[in-house]
Amino acid sequence: MNNHHPIRQQQLIETRRHFFGKAATGLGSAALASLCNEELFADSSKATGNQVGIPELPHFAPKAKRVIYLFMSGAPSQLDMWDYKPKMADWYDKDLPETVRNGQRITTMTSGQKRFPIAPSIFKFDQHGSNGAWVSELLPHTAKMVDDLAVIKTVNTEAINHDPAITYIQTGSQLPGRPSTGAWLSYGLGSMNENLPAFVVLHSTVNGGFGGQALYARLWGAGFLSTRHQGVSLRSTGDPVLYLSNPNGLSSKLRRQMLDQLAEFNQERYDQVGDPEIQSRIAQYEMAYRMQTSVPELTDISDESDATLEMYGPEVKKPGTFAANCLLARRLAERGVRFTQVFIRQWDQHGNLPNDIKRQCGIIDQPCAALLKDLKQRGMLDDTLVVWGGEFGRTIYCQGGLTKTNYGRDHHPRCFTKWMAGGGVRPGIVHGETDDFSYNITEKPVHIHDLNATMLHLLGINHERLTFKHQGRDFRLTDVHGTVVPDLLA
Repeated sequence: MNNHHPIRQQQLIETRRHFFGKAATGLGSAALASLCNEELFADSSKATGNQVGIPELPHFAPKAKRVIYLFMSGAPSQLDMWDYKPKMADWYDKDLPETVRNGQRITTMTSGQKRFPIAPSIFKFDQHGSNGAWVSELLPHTAKMVDDLAVIKTVNTEAINHDPAITYIQTGSQLPGRPSTGAWLSYGLGSMNENLPAFVVLHSTVNGGFGGQALYARLWGAGFLSTRHQGVSLRSTGDPVLYLSNPNGLSSKLRRQMLDQLAEFNQERYDQVGDPEIQSRIAQYEMAYRMQTSVPELTDISDESDATLEMYGPEVKKPGTFAANCLLARRLAERGVRFTQVFIRQWDQHGNLPNDIKRQCGIIDQPCAALLKDLKQRGMLDDTLVVWGGEFGRTIYCQGGLTKTNYGRDHHPRCFTKWMAGGGVRPGIVHGETDDFSYNITEKPVHIHDLNATMLHLLGINHERLTFKHQGRDFRLTDVHGTVVPDLLA
C-alpha cells in the first residue's frame, strides 16, 4: 500500500498523534509545557461541564462576580442620547471646521461629500440625578437611573468600520481569531453553575427580525482557548439550544447511557493521543445533558411577578425581544452565569436617524432601566457589572441631505459614550469631556483597552496577568495596552 492511500494516510496520522501523545511524558512534557498553557495538561478526570478557572484567580478581591453586557450593535449616536452640545444649534448647516477634523480619516461613505454640514440634535436634553447629568428625552426611563450609572463620554477606538470595531472591542484585536471577553472570563474564573454555561449570548429582535450589521459567531467564540469557553447562543424559537430535546424514541435514560458510553470512548481516545479538545468535547456533552433541565427552567418566566413583568415593559413576554432578553439576563445572573451578552442591532443610522433612533430607544430604554432596578431590589447590583454601549459613535456632521427634522450621521471612532453600573463602579458620575462638536476628547480619554482593563479589574483580575500562550506569545484581552481607570471605581 503506498503512502498516498487514504488508509495509509490515516495510519501515518495515528502514528504522529501517538508520538506527540506519548511525548507528554518524560522529557517531552517539560519542553511542551514551556510552550503551552497549563490548562492543556489538566487532569482528564476533572473534565466536567463545570470548569473552575485558573487557580490563581481572582488576583485580588473582586467587586463584581458576573457581567451583563448590553451591546448596541451598529453604533448609537452619542450626540442624540448622552453628549449634549447646545452650542451646535447656532451651527446648523455650517461646515465642520477643518481645525476640528484636523485631517482625521473619515469613511468612504462621506469622503466624497463636498460639504460636512453640522446637524444639531433635534432632541431635547434635561439634567437628571443628584449631579445633574444631561440625558436626552429619548431615554426617560434610563434618565431616572443616572445616580446608579457611570456615564463615560470619552470612549475611543481606532476602528472606523463595523466588523473590525466590534471584533476589536469584543476581543482586543481588529483581526478575527482571538477569544471574546466572555471566553476569557470563562477561562480565567470558571463557572458558578454546573448546569449552565459560564458564557451565554442573547440576540434581540427588532420588529420581528434582526437586520442591521451581521454578527458572526466568532464575536462570542473562544479563539485559541478551549472550545468549552465559547459563548452558548440561546434561540428565541424552538429549542433554546439546537438539539437540546431528545429525538423521538430516545428516553432520557437511554441518552444518559449513550453519553456514558461515548465518554468512555472519548476517554480512551484521549489516553491514546492526548488531544485536549477531546476533554472539551466530553465536558460539552455533559453540559448539554444538564441543560436539558436547567434551560427550560431558566426560560420559563411564569414564576415572575406581575410587577416585575410590568417593569420590563409590554414586550417582555415575547421571546427574543430586548425586554425579554433583559429579564432573561437577570435570571441568568441569578443562576450564576458569569458573562451574559445581549445584542441588539439596527443602530447603524446613516440616514433618517431621528425616526430610527427614536424607535430603537423606545425598544431599549425601559428594559435597561428595569434591569438595573430589578438587580438593585434583589441585592444583586452590588456584585453584577452592567455595561451598555456600541462599537463607536456618530459624527456631528450630516451624511446625505440635511433638513431641520431629518439627518443621518457617519461613523465616528474618536469619541463615543458608554455607561457602566453596579459591580464596584462609582455611581452617579459623568466621566470625561468632548469638544463642542463631540468630535475630539478634551478631558479623560478612555480607550477600549482601558475599558476592558477596568472591567477585568472589577472582577478581581489584573488584565496584564490573564494571559494564554499561543504560537510562542502570551496573549491577553487588552493585547499589550490598557490602563485601569481609577475614576470609575467606587
